[in-house]
Amino acid sequence: MPGENLSRDEARERAALLSVDSYEVSLDLRSAVGDTEPEGAVDAPRTFRSVTTLRFRCAEPGATSFADLIAPSVTAVSLNGKDLDPGEVFDGSRIRLEDLAAENELVVDAQCAYSRTGEGMHRFVDPEDGEVYLYTQYEPADSRRVFANFEQPDLKAPFRFEVRAPEGWTVWSNGAGELSDGVWRFAETKPISTYITAVAAGPYHYVTDSYSRTFDDGTTLEIPLGAMCRKGLAPHFDSDDVFLVTKQGLDFFHDHFDYPYPFGKYDQAFVPEYNLGAMENPGLVTFREEFIFRGKVTQASYEGRANVVLHEMAHMWFGDLVTMEWWDDLWLKESFADFMGAFSLVGATRFEDGWITFANRRKAWAYRADQLPSTHPVTADIRDLQDAKLNFDGITYAKGASVLKQLVAYVGQDAFLEGARRYFKRNAYGNTRLGDLLSVLEETSGRDMAAWARSWLQTAGVNSLTPQVILSSEGRVTELAILQDAPESHPELRPHRVAVGLYRRSPEGTVERYARAEVDVDGPRTIVAELVGADAPELVLVNDDDLTYCKIRFDEGSLATLRERLGEITDPLARALCWSALWNLTRDALMSARDFIGLVLRFAGRESDIGVLQMLHAWATSALTHYAAPDWRAEGGRLLAEGALRELRLAEPGSQHQLTWARFLAAVASSEADLQLLQGLLEGTAKIDGLEVDQELRWAFLEPLAAHGVADESTLAAELARDDTASGKRHQVRCLAARPSAAVKAQAWASVVESDALSNALVEATIAGFTQPSQRELLTPYAAKYFAAIERVWAERSIQIGMDVVKGLFPSLQDSQETLDATDAWLTAHEDAAPALRRLVLEARDDLARALRGQACDVAAG
Repeated sequence: MPGENLSRDEARERAALLSVDSYEVSLDLRSAVGDTEPEGAVDAPRTFRSVTTLRFRCAEPGATSFADLIAPSVTAVSLNGKDLDPGEVFDGSRIRLEDLAAENELVVDAQCAYSRTGEGMHRFVDPEDGEVYLYTQYEPADSRRVFANFEQPDLKAPFRFEVRAPEGWTVWSNGAGELSDGVWRFAETKPISTYITAVAAGPYHYVTDSYSRTFDDGTTLEIPLGAMCRKGLAPHFDSDDVFLVTKQGLDFFHDHFDYPYPFGKYDQAFVPEYNLGAMENPGLVTFREEFIFRGKVTQASYEGRANVVLHEMAHMWFGDLVTMEWWDDLWLKESFADFMGAFSLVGATRFEDGWITFANRRKAWAYRADQLPSTHPVTADIRDLQDAKLNFDGITYAKGASVLKQLVAYVGQDAFLEGARRYFKRNAYGNTRLGDLLSVLEETSGRDMAAWARSWLQTAGVNSLTPQVILSSEGRVTELAILQDAPESHPELRPHRVAVGLYRRSPEGTVERYARAEVDVDGPRTIVAELVGADAPELVLVNDDDLTYCKIRFDEGSLATLRERLGEITDPLARALCWSALWNLTRDALMSARDFIGLVLRFAGRESDIGVLQMLHAWATSALTHYAAPDWRAEGGRLLAEGALRELRLAEPGSQHQLTWARFLAAVASSEADLQLLQGLLEGTAKIDGLEVDQELRWAFLEPLAAHGVADESTLAAELARDDTASGKRHQVRCLAARPSAAVKAQAWASVVESDALSNALVEATIAGFTQPSQRELLTPYAAKYFAAIERVWAERSIQIGMDVVKGLFPSLQDSQETLDATDAWLTAHEDAAPALRRLVLEARDDLARALRGQACDVAAG
């Protein structure tokens, strides 16, 4: 409905008119259990009762406004004691409010629907034991699926929740709760935005701990800690490690922010079928339950979880205490949380190499997003909620965080943190814009933040920095310059604070840095005077130590050194930066896919950082799938599989490197011998010393076996019987959709595109299985079907499912000019389609065009 897509102009108008005093929300969730079907149509949704009492003021008595609510039906509406006809004032997404008084009380009694898409009040039935679990997920605007409200971030208010739940359940919300006379009543919150309110309910496994902090003034802060998951995951739940990182993070942020955690308790819920990584609801943070590891994983997985725990904790200050006014300034919370997640990870936990992961993984996400046609400044132009939903992207998170890392280098860490402290104290429980942050940073740093913001926050695109070295006849640096360029579409040249490192071989044969200088790059060419007279380098690394956000390029001598000696660079961050730069060269069709794959085969086995190794595997797979010449793919796949098996056998038994190479072998296996080995490892007839084939690894091996027709439906059914859990069901659904059969593909397509019976998690699993790179020919008919279906899917399904379908089923494996032309034809014929839908198609088109350029480069290299 048009009313669901709140616009920025409508939000501004309503915020100027209204201010909110309080919410009282009463939910009756007893309908979540039992077999009773709702009355009416067979496909009518299961519903729960939601009663909201909303007290607010109006600056212009007599004015008209509206409240937000998405619900199947409304039983009663009362405004200032007067009953309104729900049929007249409620249109399915908004409640019209006329003749408002200076002070108002709105009471809405509604039947709201449980969700199966991870939006609103999500209801999950555990196939393992039949238990029902509920949790809420609202960002950016789905609290209106649970209670009537003013759904925009700048209309903050205190909230008081009460919940009736099935007997034996526990219920959690933002505040501390108590069960009395069959009702869970929760302490009133501080003023917060609607999208960070939260409820979780069910027979969750719940573990407690506590945090205590005594401050310099003698006051003590006590924070009750809790962590929960489904009962079926309890045997795998390492809550001790979650609590350890939580306490380390609270210490770190108290040390650096000088503002005590303001929201009382700190619960963390790991929930099923979650659409995001996590959500920063104050007092009740929610995470995807995949962060509870059912099998052996590498340290990179634990680091990733710790980073997310700390990212969400940073939001308690950046986002929850101080919130952006509208979604244009989403970066005011997400960029900061992304930066603070890495900053605190390195500063407070055992994961001291967190900046390597940031440089290699997070920035790769940013570089990709910033080169799409949909790129936007960090401070974006967000016209409406559909725009907002799509803006949770690599620019808002990872580029913004990279820019903040550059800002710390620019103004100094002390000035940056002092600015944050003043920002919290001045704007606590309020809403801000860009200018509010810049003003405190100008105070603390003495720098002109307006010019910095114009370059870094208000323009789009990524710059490339290339070294230019002139040597004397004696082999010394006569001149070292940094050349900066920008794409034609976004020609802004920015100021960069960078370190330049000079590297050469040591007597031991390793490649070491022997000189370093920091310099402010400004304009198209900058001289690095400090390095004049240095010995001739074999490798010049611009942006050494990863201070700025840019694409690193190399001079010819440096590139030649990397081709021969990349694995001999001893510093893991420098090595990771070189890998990232080489991947950008490949994506930009400046290095062939086969050259990049050759480097991975030659040097990845020496990579000490497990997160970097996992990223190299992902990039090598992507290079083979998208950028390799079609007639070289089979050869490239054979080489990768041979390399994976070789490194698997060489890896230390039982090590995380061994596990990583085993998973990579599964990802690239295609030959009969490779598939026989995987099958033998599953059945126990083959063995690799130290490799424990646990349940998660069994499913990883089964997917390629299913995709190549070795594992059939009965095999997958038997595996599900062995792992009859929610996780097992997701794996089985993915493997079933991966089988190489026209009938299987037709069924998978229909289950996602023609039906809304599957939950969000099973939609995701089906799409993942459907799109197998080895099945290009089998998937050919679905290119035309895709373009015929997507506008209807976008109109009929929730935005989350619409995004999953439009992104996941784009015919990227039909990588031909014909598919590019079909995409252009759709875009031309649908200029009036929803802007968010067009953005997704434009992004997929850009990826396809990039793939074709990469393939042409690889053909030329062959």
